[in-house]
Amino acid sequence: MLVSAKEMLDKAKAGHYAVGQFNINNLEWTKAILQTAQELNSPVILGVSEGAGKYMTGYKTVVGMVNGMLEEMNITVPVALHLDHGSYEACYKCIEAGFSSIMFDGSHYPIAENVEKTKELVAAAHEKGISIEAEVGSIGGEEDGVVGMGECADPQECKMIADLGIDFLAAGIGNIHGKYPANWQGLSFETLDAIQQLTGEMPLVLHGGTGIPEDMIKKAISLGVSKINVNTECQLSFAAATREYIEAGKDQAGKGFDPRKLLAPGAQAIKDTVKAKMEMFGSVGKA
Repeated sequence: MLVSAKEMLDKAKAGHYAVGQFNINNLEWTKAILQTAQELNSPVILGVSEGAGKYMTGYKTVVGMVNGMLEEMNITVPVALHLDHGSYEACYKCIEAGFSSIMFDGSHYPIAENVEKTKELVAAAHEKGISIEAEVGSIGGEEDGVVGMGECADPQECKMIADLGIDFLAAGIGNIHGKYPANWQGLSFETLDAIQQLTGEMPLVLHGGTGIPEDMIKKAISLGVSKINVNTECQLSFAAATREYIEAGKDQAGKGFDPRKLLAPGAQAIKDTVKAKMEMFGSVGKA
């Protein structure tokens, strides 16, 4: 059964580890992530961007698939199904469809409007026992066609949004989505520390977890980051394993073209990536 992400992240914050949000794109992705979470006895958050939701034909399809898998695969670890970077409209659609967690990304609105919309969505989500993440200060890189440069959030604005009753907060601290450029300055730990001082017990979220060096990840966790989002890294490892399979001509041997065989190495690569991340974040055995 899907659960809200609130309890798992409050526990992570208190225990100084982080829960990974791994974005899903299809059945293989979802199955690989759930198998790994169950094997490692780790809580997990399945992230769905609006683009991926559309690709999978809609949020109800995603909810149906994930609920079916939890039952058929006997998944006993806590699993949250979370809308990633949701617009105001998408948040309502996901609340309706049966998601257990949503993220409202109001970072591109003026702060007063971000506050107003966040407040309204907090009430709508909490009424159904759904957890809600909000964002302050845009996360850089490209996410569904939106490109930003890794800005740092204003700690006072973070406190304003945190005080609205949200369950966890994504704040820009120089992190970006996608691959990090060679001239990246690194995470701003001063910003993170200042935000943590003002937001107290609130679990903080680090977007763009792909490519951040391990020592920075661990430092961020020590400063209150309890949820780390990973997407690009699974995509890269899936693509590399699939390329290797095809370049080795395995799709032309026997029934190697069967999609179950063709996609197996990529699915295994996702499992390996998720396992490495769960170990790095410290969530193994924390279910």
